Amino acid sequence: MWRKLPLIWKILIGMALGMVWGVVAVLIGAEKFTSDWITPWGIIFLNLLKLIAIPLIFVSLVKGISSLTNISKLSRIGFKTLALYISTTVFAIMIGLAMVFIIKPGNTFSDEKKAEYTEKYQRTVEEKEVTAADQKEESPLRVIIDMVPENIVKASSDNSKMLQVIFFAILFGVAMVMIPSGKVKIVKRFFDGLNDIILKIIDLIMLFAPYGVLALLAGLVVDFGGDIDLFAALGLYAITVVIGLFILILFFYPALMRIFVKVKLRDFFRALLPTQMVAFSTSSSAATLPVTKEQVEKELGVSEEISSFVLPIGVTINMDGTSAYQAIAAVFIAQVYGIDLSVGQLFTILLTALLASIGSPGVPGGSIVMLIIVLSSVGLPAEGLALILGIDRPLDMLRTVVNVTGDSTVASIIARTEDEIQYPPIKETVEKEELVEIS
Repeated sequence: MWRKLPLIWKILIGMALGMVWGVVAVLIGAEKFTSDWITPWGIIFLNLLKLIAIPLIFVSLVKGISSLTNISKLSRIGFKTLALYISTTVFAIMIGLAMVFIIKPGNTFSDEKKAEYTEKYQRTVEEKEVTAADQKEESPLRVIIDMVPENIVKASSDNSKMLQVIFFAILFGVAMVMIPSGKVKIVKRFFDGLNDIILKIIDLIMLFAPYGVLALLAGLVVDFGGDIDLFAALGLYAITVVIGLFILILFFYPALMRIFVKVKLRDFFRALLPTQMVAFSTSSSAATLPVTKEQVEKELGVSEEISSFVLPIGVTINMDGTSAYQAIAAVFIAQVYGIDLSVGQLFTILLTALLASIGSPGVPGGSIVMLIIVLSSVGLPAEGLALILGIDRPLDMLRTVVNVTGDSTVASIIARTEDEIQYPPIKETVEKEELVEIS
């Protein structure tokens, strides 16, 4: 029975049991037992996620960049594609940050509770304050300097140095593209295989997720003393994410389509509904790609040349929904723990979420690993993941809908700028002409 149950239900059951045990532990005075014998399993789960974070983003980025070989033939289209994908991702992150600061889901806790957690993580906060003070006295280009590693092995041993790993991965991938494909064929095959292995490791780690969530949430509820504010904050967080994602789906992308592609909103939503349903049910941009390609070509009239180039790149580097969610989650966790983020730290979240989204695999659960990177970049406690992991899958389904909608929008805009779109699609035009001839 348990083996046949979908992972999402296992995680939800683990989440519920963790909360129940946490409350029971507070009532019967079993806090020490929980801290000694249950919480450590949650820490093991977190360590597993941290373990795979650096290999995942390095391999994903190298694999994604090295697949852009066609840019040498389609440099103009390639530049437009990358520029649009990055622009929409930055906008999505800004929407996420705006929503989390407007709604403030983590501020449902009392000032006393926040002060308690601020003191608990005071060392981390002080380290970040010292770092920020040092940076003010140094060159304005310090952020860029810190992105370039002097020792990649040393950078790879510290999750807080993830931007340095990303920089090296980009450099490595670009170098692969510049070398004749015959010479790096073996290297590409190696990274393809390595990527498959890492994704399988993530699958194995996620099998432990229900137990990890149970342990982490039990520990958090005990830490919060069974405070009802914890559950109120979690519900408000989910609402914040949903509102942010719906702004992108219902307003941002339709506006781009209407302005730049001149597509009627009714046609846009009708064309992408099958794609969005598959994305919602699979939580995988990669699995949805065949449906996305078919709908964009047949219903929106995008040429096969454009869709074949733009959409696969989008699966790799365009994660608007994921990046918006990561920004919301990071600030939410900071609010819960009473940690005030500086402007510099918010910029770091924006930059890290942007780069991490490029390396996010288009498979269910991949964004959770990437969120570790965002949290580590500004010194936020990774234990906060326990708050959001239990309800992550439904939100992941909606994030995937945003991702594939963004891919389709960018593909349509690129096709319009290259005069490679037939809207209304040719099939409709032909059908109308046939009806005229018959009449």
